[in-house]
Amino acid sequence: MSRLLAALLTCVAAAALATGAAFGIVAALDATPEQQNVPLVTFPDPPTHGPFSTPGPGAGQFAPGQAG
Repeated sequence: MSRLLAALLTCVAAAALATGAAFGIVAALDATPEQQNVPLVTFPDPPTHGPFSTPGPGAGQFAPGQAG
């Protein structure tokens, strides 16, 4: 009976220790200040007539005799 009691107390102690560690980790993570969301790389604004703009009339057409 004493071995069963020792095993039960060991399981209870281990569960309490794991629960305490989990709450401690969560408390430590909540205590740290939040990092600013600053991008490391910034890109300039795209040009107004970039590759995704609508082409003008005659764009992409070749004259006779020109290779495409």
